Amino acid sequence: MPDKTARSSESDIAQNSLAKRPKVDSFDNDASGKELMAATSVTSGSLTRSVKRVSDLNAPIMHLTGHEGEVVSCKFSPNGRNLATASFDRLILLWNAFGAAENHHKLAGHTGAVLQVQWSRDGLHIYSSSADKTVAVWDAVNGERVRKFKGHTSFVNACSASRRGPELVASTGDDGLIFLWDPRQKQHAKKFNDPYPLTSIAFSLDGGSIFAGGIENDIKAWDLRTDNVAYVMAGHDDTITGLCLNADGDKLLSNGLDNTVRIWDVKPFTLTPSRLSKTFEGAPHGFEKNLIRPCWSPDSQFIAAGSGDRSVVVWDVGSSDIVYKLPGHKGCVNDVDWTGSIIVSGSNDKTAFMGELNTSEVK
Repeated sequence: MPDKTARSSESDIAQNSLAKRPKVDSFDNDASGKELMAATSVTSGSLTRSVKRVSDLNAPIMHLTGHEGEVVSCKFSPNGRNLATASFDRLILLWNAFGAAENHHKLAGHTGAVLQVQWSRDGLHIYSSSADKTVAVWDAVNGERVRKFKGHTSFVNACSASRRGPELVASTGDDGLIFLWDPRQKQHAKKFNDPYPLTSIAFSLDGGSIFAGGIENDIKAWDLRTDNVAYVMAGHDDTITGLCLNADGDKLLSNGLDNTVRIWDVKPFTLTPSRLSKTFEGAPHGFEKNLIRPCWSPDSQFIAAGSGDRSVVVWDVGSSDIVYKLPGHKGCVNDVDWTGSIIVSGSNDKTAFMGELNTSEVK
């Protein structure tokens, strides 16, 4: 673990990082030239207990293979028809989220592991953050990189796209820097400095604030109008590994190395000074200490997170009960995302599972 009293140098972070980090030379330089691979259906070891079909996938479970490194990020497009997965192999793969779940594009250009991907609000572009210290903008239609942002001095762990207001991308990383980028411009729009390495970031619904967390264990809300920290959410006892805002924009989900997933009230005014709403347990990180990121169901009635025990855990927000524990992966599950009745997970086993999850069964 890095010293929490000051930001670590790049070399220190690479050796003593808070979470598992890619080795720059882990993959051959010709990895980007490999053929694309399609998904296959899974008829056993199902990720869902549902019998009734609730999607237009060819099978209730689709196993997505093609990456040559650990899959650390997976995100559905806004319309739910496409999926992007990112990996330590430096690639982003795009898949259909219907039918046979074909892998239709391969986005190559990063020289380090791709640590997170996000979609633009119109679904026409993809944003990625990488261990190569850059943030990239990609054309989701033809797979070409259209812009590369430089400014970070170490691994860029996370990125987030604004949902409303001006189209902006926020990025943060081990250097403790937070950048705001306008995809149409070459230079950053804003820059903030935190004294600790940061691992996760999320825009508020209106685009007027950003939430960032890292090894300090706290989540800070930065007001983009004043360029100051508006408030701090404290409660985790270890590094924040992931943040996710719900659809209504009033609740923030966080995951931490303290093996808890928490919900925070991020409305402008709240009666709870701590802003902590609920705490969930049951998804241990394990010894690998990966950056495990959580997600909301589309209706905000359920939350999900991967775990070090190779499963995806789903909780009912109202009851706080675990309602599903989804098996299938052979390694730590690093990221999950949810669209309609389909949930996806990406894992250290270099694959992703995309499958149906019928929450109407939950009583």
